[in-house]
Amino acid sequence: MASSSTKPKIFSSSSIFISQSSQSPKLSKPSALSFLHNTSKPLLSSLKQNHHQQQHSINHANYSLNAIKSALKTTPTTTTTKTTTIDKNSWPDDVLSPIPRPTILVSEKLGEAGLQVLREFGHVECVYDMSPDDLCAKISACDALIVRSGTKVTRQVFEAAKGRLKVVGRAGVGIDNVDLTAATEFGCLVVNAPTANTVAAAEHGIALLAAMARNVAQADASIKAGKWQRNKYVGVSLVGKTLAVMGFGKVGSEVARRAKGLGMHVIAHDPYAAADRARGVGVDLVSFEQAISTADFVSLHMPLTPATSKLFNDETFSKMKKGVRIVNVARGGVIDEDALVRALDSGVVAQAALDVFTVEPPPQDSKLVQHENVIVTPHLGASTKEAQEGVAIEIAEAVVGALKGELSATAVNAPMVPPEVLSELAPYVALAEKLGKLAMQLVAGGTGIKSVRVVYKTARDPDDFDTRLLRAMITKGIIEPISSSIINLVNADFTAKQKGLRISEERVRVDSSPEFPVDSIQVQISGVESRFASSVGESGEISIEGKVKYGVPYLRYVGGFGVDVSLEGNLILCRQVDQPGMIGQVGNILAQQNVNVSFMSVGRTAQRRKAIMAIGVDEEPNKDTLKKIGQVPAIEEFVFLKL
Repeated sequence: MASSSTKPKIFSSSSIFISQSSQSPKLSKPSALSFLHNTSKPLLSSLKQNHHQQQHSINHANYSLNAIKSALKTTPTTTTTKTTTIDKNSWPDDVLSPIPRPTILVSEKLGEAGLQVLREFGHVECVYDMSPDDLCAKISACDALIVRSGTKVTRQVFEAAKGRLKVVGRAGVGIDNVDLTAATEFGCLVVNAPTANTVAAAEHGIALLAAMARNVAQADASIKAGKWQRNKYVGVSLVGKTLAVMGFGKVGSEVARRAKGLGMHVIAHDPYAAADRARGVGVDLVSFEQAISTADFVSLHMPLTPATSKLFNDETFSKMKKGVRIVNVARGGVIDEDALVRALDSGVVAQAALDVFTVEPPPQDSKLVQHENVIVTPHLGASTKEAQEGVAIEIAEAVVGALKGELSATAVNAPMVPPEVLSELAPYVALAEKLGKLAMQLVAGGTGIKSVRVVYKTARDPDDFDTRLLRAMITKGIIEPISSSIINLVNADFTAKQKGLRISEERVRVDSSPEFPVDSIQVQISGVESRFASSVGESGEISIEGKVKYGVPYLRYVGGFGVDVSLEGNLILCRQVDQPGMIGQVGNILAQQNVNVSFMSVGRTAQRRKAIMAIGVDEEPNKDTLKKIGQVPAIEEFVFLKL
């Protein structure tokens, strides 16, 4: 929404589903695997270091070429042809020597098929059970490192590599054991293998589901103890029961397909899953509350993020049907294990089948592990011969591609953009991510996000304005907070496409200073319901707009309401009747709970009519505080947003 001082003119539009934009102007091709993860001083130092190393390599190559030319040079005469004998001993060593094969260190067992892919390209060393000191001592002689979950790739490892390590490959999905910030600062690509485990994990989830329903593990232990307890281990049938799949991604959707084959009624919750894709599998997409309150069985397939950590707690269990059964082959930390023990003891949860735990391996005296109504396995979700071979091949191909200088869709840190572009776009990168994160939090549950429209207002010509980095950061803000995906310039479009997310971009010319690349960025999400009705624009889409002021991201518009608030800390948005005393009432409620207000701004449609109050707070208010704000008579709706 342009201000009265601007004259918008639409001059270009692009739509991506989702692929590299053909409109984007050409950027300088990075000469080495250097990456953008943040704009910290260590990163900029590493970029300068990479540049100097690149220049040294060019100079060295020129020296070698000149040496060859000098060695081949002859002295012409008018009467004879003179043949010069070249003394090879006078050539530089690097002219005669073949290009060295890269050294690839494998620190944990990898399938033979993957090792063969690696051996065809480089020199492979398999050294298992190394201590951290052993790894640091060895890493400076390696170009690539492949790990599973047992090896910790810390900052010390990257420091010890002294710039030689070009890629770290994680044979699996999670990259918790790799210091991504350090990897980025030292110019090292990190790749993983996210797809090969899908079927194995889904099959294990179904195996646990059936074993739990029929008490297979307990009955087996009973017979081996010399007992015959048929009446004690009467199970329940799966046919006709409702299974809630929490997380409808690759594994969750495969579990749903198999559960349908067992005659179960399947529902699912996933804020990114498209309703038509779910219906294609015969699954109803529902809200989180509906899923947990109606299910007989709950199967967890969500990543561990700050938003999902201990999501299944006392409050969540209290909303479930009495006698519900829970399966977890995802991440242990999504369940509050103490709360699950209490739910099992009270009978709210009848049984649980767990392949993952908050701490692995769990303590031997764990009440959860020892509970008679719990079946446990030692993180076997991906442990099939076929899956292990698939992971080995997938990670080997990603590592070899990285060593060749190719950019992989499974990369989890982003490539370098030219320093001058990075420097100019840095504040807008932060704005783009925050707008994506804010827009996502305004979406109500129960419907999948399908379409996002981004409008860039700028005074520049389209050929001078590359939006790829900003689009990636908006995608990051939307997807990353409740996803295991780490979004960057490499994989943003790929990940969005996997999620069924269609992103279209439009550039609008405005009369602002061409000194700045962007005047404002508007993010619109259509086809969804909003948690805050005032954020819905005239066309029925959630709409927010922001700009950079004094180098800081600011929120400019929420729906049709103009606001002017810094996007820092946390934010409370209230729609209210425009009348005196509102700021004081809300401020007093926050002050009573020791919640510090950093700023307030009010935007209104007209005097004494409707207004939106935006309140920045340093701390997260508790539920009682937010409830009191909602009970103020003149406040018609409000929402709390984490930034």
